[in-house]
Amino acid sequence: MSLVILAIAPVFGLILIGFLLRRFEFPSQGFWPASERVTYYVLLPALLVQGLSGKNIQADSLPLAGAVFFAVLSSALLARLFWPLLKLDGPAYTSLFQGAFRPNTYVGLSIASAMLGPDWMTLSAVALLTMIPIINVICVLTLSRYGTPVNGGMGVIRELAKNPLILACLVGLCLNVLHVSLPEVLNDLLSILGRAALPMGLLAVGAGLRLEKVEGGKRSLLVSSVLHLIFLPIMAAGLCALFGADADATLTAVIYTAIPVSVSSFILARQMGGDHRLMSQIITFQTLVSVITLPVMLGLLG
Repeated sequence: MSLVILAIAPVFGLILIGFLLRRFEFPSQGFWPASERVTYYVLLPALLVQGLSGKNIQADSLPLAGAVFFAVLSSALLARLFWPLLKLDGPAYTSLFQGAFRPNTYVGLSIASAMLGPDWMTLSAVALLTMIPIINVICVLTLSRYGTPVNGGMGVIRELAKNPLILACLVGLCLNVLHVSLPEVLNDLLSILGRAALPMGLLAVGAGLRLEKVEGGKRSLLVSSVLHLIFLPIMAAGLCALFGADADATLTAVIYTAIPVSVSSFILARQMGGDHRLMSQIITFQTLVSVITLPVMLGLLG
């Protein structure tokens, strides 16, 4: 357990620094939205493309993919079943729904790089390529139905087609399958950009936290957090055991299911008519609570 805490402590340390920097308005309020866009659209894709090129994707990654896929669907189904009991309106339900399983990629990649071995990038790519498409599809469809229906079915396709993480993983995997090596200059350029992705992403996560109170949101906070931070990793670890995944694959599944909800959930909620204030509260609450739950889940299940 102590090794797990030592591995994740710098991750939450950077999140705290990001929160404090934004709280003191340094360097400026406009810096953080811009830095998050640069990280999401440039730095993180560079990390994924450079990290995946030249790596071997093992066939035994299928148990990992199956585990995270069905774990996400299980948590989404439970969120739907809890909705009538919580007596939430449609927009509030969409925030509960996203909070039940949507992962914070920056936190996941940072912990994976610290806790997994040299294959951390390929294992992460399997998890992300499995989770991101299905999560985007069901979240956009749910928001289209219960938020403000602005995108419809074609909106799902557009969201997936322009998602930089999916595109970067696909490019990296294509280079991998075709055994194409990046030119040395390009490889070094992407490597330099990629090294900035995780610290900048974690600082942006901290800067995005909002300590504001939303009336009537306590039950949503509790249910979404239990589903995401406790049920989801337990389900993923159980499915890994059922499917015969090895230790590294199981740890990968636990990492990407035990991390808190993504800050991008707030953006999607605001764009598609969800309860973005409740979503902001869920993001902040889960990030704070995961300081305790994440090392416990990793220590017990990983």
